[in-house]
Order: sequence, then C-alpha cells, then structure tokens
Amino acid sequence: MELNKYQQELFDKQRPTVEKFGAKTWMWSLFFLAWIGLGGYALYLQIAVGHTVTGMRDNVVWGLYIANFIFFIGISYAGAVISGILHILKVEWRKPIIRIAEMITVISTIIGPIFILLCIGRLDRLHHLFLYPRLQSPITWDVFAIGTYFAGSVIFLYLALIKDFAILRDAKLNVPKWKQHLYKFLAIGYRGTKGQNRHINISTNLMAIMIVPLAIIVHSVLSWIFGMTLRPGWHSTIFGPYFVLAAIYSGTGVLIMAMWVYRKMYKLYDYITDQHFVYLGYIMMVLGAGYGYFTFSEYLTDWFASEKWVSEVLEKMFNPAKYGWYFLYSNVFGILIPVLVVAIPFTRKPGIIALASTFMVLALWIKRYLIIVPTLESPLLPMQDTRMEYVKYSATWVEWALTLAGVATFFLFFTIMSKIVPIVPISEFGDKEKNPEAPTDATKENNSNPV
Repeated sequence: MELNKYQQELFDKQRPTVEKFGAKTWMWSLFFLAWIGLGGYALYLQIAVGHTVTGMRDNVVWGLYIANFIFFIGISYAGAVISGILHILKVEWRKPIIRIAEMITVISTIIGPIFILLCIGRLDRLHHLFLYPRLQSPITWDVFAIGTYFAGSVIFLYLALIKDFAILRDAKLNVPKWKQHLYKFLAIGYRGTKGQNRHINISTNLMAIMIVPLAIIVHSVLSWIFGMTLRPGWHSTIFGPYFVLAAIYSGTGVLIMAMWVYRKMYKLYDYITDQHFVYLGYIMMVLGAGYGYFTFSEYLTDWFASEKWVSEVLEKMFNPAKYGWYFLYSNVFGILIPVLVVAIPFTRKPGIIALASTFMVLALWIKRYLIIVPTLESPLLPMQDTRMEYVKYSATWVEWALTLAGVATFFLFFTIMSKIVPIVPISEFGDKEKNPEAPTDATKENNSNPV
C-alpha cells in the first residue's frame, strides 16, 4: 500500500517498535510472567486444597475476585464507549488514541471473566452454564451479555486494524516469517480499493453504533446481580446508572494512564499531544462530578432511611477502625482530586492528570471492594458463637497472588500488542498533516513530565 508523507513519517516512527523485541521489553515480559507463574501456583493450591486457602467463608462468599471482575469489566466499557462515540462523531483528535481505547476494551474483557471462574468451586461443571441456564438468574444474563459484548469488541478492533495489517504486510519489515504470514492472513487481501474501503467504513460505523448501547446494557445487567439481591447497600434502583458511570469513569483513567506510558516509552509526543490529555481530562472531570453525585445520593438516602440493617453497613463504612480510611480514600481520590486537578488550569498538565488518574483508578477498585465485603459481613440473621474469621473477611496471599497475576496479564497483553501493531493508527490520518501544535524534541520532556 502507498503511504502519504505523514503516514510514512508515522510508520517510520513506529517501525522499530514493531520490528524489535528489545532488552527492556524482554525484562518487563519476564517480570510479568513471573507474577503470572506465581498466580498459576496459587490457582493450583486453590484447586487441589479447596477454597479454604482463600478468605472466603459462609458469610463472605465473594471477595477480591468479584471486585476484580467488576473492575476489569468496567474499564473495558470505557474503551468501547469512548472509542465508539468519538468514532461516530468523527472527532479528529481521537485518531492517535482510539487504538489504545479499543485495546483496553478487548484485553479487559478477556481478563475480567477469569476472576469469576476463580470463585467457582466446581470448574468441571462450568459448561452447565450453557447447557442448563436458568433465565430467572441475572448471572445467566451476564454470561450471554458479556459473551456478546466480547465478540462485538473483537470485531470492532479487528475492523480498525485491517488497513494497518495491510501496511505492515507490504512494508518488508525485518520480522520473523511467522509474523509476516500473520500480517498477510489478517489483512485478508486488503489493497485499498474504493469498494474495500466502503465496506470497512460501513462495517466500522455499524459496530461503533452497536458497541455503545451494548456496553451500557451489559454493565446494567452486571449491576442487577447486586440490585436484585435483598442486601443492604445492594438493593437499589440507582445501581444500573451508577455502575455504568463508574465503569466509564475508571476506564477513562486507565486510558489516560496508558496514553502517558506509551507516549513516554515510545517517544510519541508528536502524536499523543498535551491537548489529548486535556480533552480526556475534561471527560474525566464531568464523569467524576456525575459519579460524585450518585455516590452522595446512594449514601444520603441509606443514611436518612435509618434502617437497622443498612445502618450497620454504613457504620462500618464511616468507622476508621473498620473501613473508614478506605471509604475516605475512595471518595477523596476517586472524586475530589481528579475533578480539582482538571478544573484548576495550573494543574491541567499531562503528568499531573495521569498521576490523578492513577490514584482515581485505585480508588475505584477500592470502591468495588467496599460494595461487596462490608455488605456480606452484615448478615440479616447473624449466627451465634461463630468464629471471627468466618464473619470477618481477610484476603489471603492466594487471592492477592491471583489478583496481581491478572494485573500482570493485563500489562503483558499490552506489551505484546505494541510489538505486533502500531499503537498510533497509521491508516487513520489520511492526508492530514502533522499537528503544528505538537511539542518539539527540545520541549516535549518539560511540557509532558511536570511531576
């Protein structure tokens, strides 16, 4: 395929990244594989010994695994919604970052459901979910919804990659034979004809239109697993929009973090500019304000109702000796700090926005944990003379090892993807010239790394 001047420059910039698997990449890959190996050993113990190696007991039947599941599925929706909406609206500044968003969607949707499997005691009966589903169960809805969403996300990402696969196929890269054959196979004979472009554009537009409502529906279904359960803090009509908004909010933070890392690692300052961080910062600020409103509404109505069962959960949330410090962190760093960082012009810089996003993402994970554990530790009919470890949940090293293995897998997938396809889409730019406001080599470090 023939490239224009700007596309050729962008291709030359990213070519070494695709061709070489350098020493640093090997080092990070081995580091991630070591954590995955530790998680594999923890999984072996859990299967061989049983769930007694975890902190989950009769009262708290869910713990870190479900918090991780909700978190990863949540951040995947942000990639789908942001990339889908920006594509539908033809927003120009989306082009350098849209692939990162699409990658977040697919990778997170692969990892998230794995944590559900870790909660299942009889993996040998996993196929019963499909052979004997109960339509009355929201969990059955979740299985089919996530499966449909994952298929749509993969198709959406692949359609966006076909043109770049064709560019890599024809570029005569210094890569192994298997990689050349892979590019040829995935390019599916694309040659840039008008008919091929028309079919790809129509298909991509249709998938973008479908992926946005699909993401909203799927996370609403996930929230119903909690909302349809008569437990304090769960049985709420606000959970549907609350989960959707929190998912897009946390995913926006992950997207900002990924942009900052890729820009710094691969010197993409000319393409992922400061303005991209500002635009996504504005989106994060609006979502943070909305998420703060839902959080305030949730706890205000529960507190005002003063039901004994609900009050017991709220007391655990506000008590520093129990979950008070976690609750404080999740609201200060999950709501106030990100909003203020973007609202104040002096702190509206890529490094500070990325740092605030990091704290916010951790706060949103803690919020998922607080949704699950304090509620399960507050049974309606408490058992008498029960050992404290059966009532109070405390995650074991097995659960933490599998959690870190999931995070390591997330990073490893991103590392491998960056070595197979260009992070900044080459085919997206057409005849558009380079952004004149992009930082130069002399100023990019100062402007983009203020912290």
